[in-house]
Amino acid sequence: MAELQLRGVRKTFGGTTEVLRGIDLDIADGEFMVFVGPSGCGKSTLLRLIAGLEAATGGELRIGGQRMDGVPPAERGVAMVFQSYALYPHMTVAQNLGFALKMAGRPKAEIAAAVGRAAEILQIVPLLGRKPKALSGGQRQRVAIGRAIVREPRVFLFDEPLSNLDAALRVQMRLELARLHRELGTTMVYVTHDQVEAMTLGDRIALFNGGRIEQVGAPLELYERPGSRFVAGFLGQPRMNFVPVAQLDSACRTLFTGRANPLPADWMLGVRPDHLRLHADGPGLPGRVERLEHVGDAVLAWISPATGGATLAVRLSPGEALPDRDARVRLRPVAGRVHAFDADGLARPLPAAAASAMEAAATPCA
Repeated sequence: MAELQLRGVRKTFGGTTEVLRGIDLDIADGEFMVFVGPSGCGKSTLLRLIAGLEAATGGELRIGGQRMDGVPPAERGVAMVFQSYALYPHMTVAQNLGFALKMAGRPKAEIAAAVGRAAEILQIVPLLGRKPKALSGGQRQRVAIGRAIVREPRVFLFDEPLSNLDAALRVQMRLELARLHRELGTTMVYVTHDQVEAMTLGDRIALFNGGRIEQVGAPLELYERPGSRFVAGFLGQPRMNFVPVAQLDSACRTLFTGRANPLPADWMLGVRPDHLRLHADGPGLPGRVERLEHVGDAVLAWISPATGGATLAVRLSPGEALPDRDARVRLRPVAGRVHAFDADGLARPLPAAAASAMEAAATPCA
């Protein structure tokens, strides 16, 4: 078993800079867990603590039920794949793959078998005789992953392994990593700042913010039910629209929330671009079309609210009539798809917005 348990894990640099502020997390055996968040949030530091490359200031780490604090990296049963490939340029692919086993004194036949198996899994058998300079970026990354596979670790650790690849190659490598996880069934912990990688790869996501885990759960759970404004704004492309309650009159508040009684003025309402609709007239938040942005089979309309505040994004459906630039429009949300956040940025429940309540707002919002 290779489940990971972290309890109250802390890390302080220089005695004053607290990078990790008490991390509690359980990672199941065979799970693909993704650590995601902005730069400096502590996700890579935690990965290095799991690997044993950094020592925790406090807390407890267990792998497979065994306490790992103070255990040397080589004895933890983990293998780490770094952002840089770190291949030996004078060695062939086969020699790079088998180097760790050779240094461990393993028999040549065992090394050859392990290298062959890893090469087949990663589909790099024709590359075994080449040296790194004759490989593409994607091929080098496969070799780096292969070096981890031959060690047969209980846990794979990936530290932003695709960040040096171009966009098309990142897509291909995401598919290969997902296939690799299915075939091996080994616990994997993956660090990235790319929300697309997090959403497509992870069984679960741990979203970091300022040295803490802001929310952990399945990708769609975090996307559909963000627990805070930070989570709502981090996941999604483009990000969720936020409208201060104080900028809405009573008619618009009723339209957006399905309730006539007022919300606190320091709350914020959030609506994803997919859940806003443009209308030429009628009830709705008034605004002006600032620009149109074509993104594949859809178009994003960026709207400047008449009440002021940040520009709002609306994703138009394929085939939907495009508004003219500078056109005056009204914004109405899809029923039940409005989120509310209090003054501390925490999600607060709203009653399901009844269609009747939204349609009843006949008075245009001003």
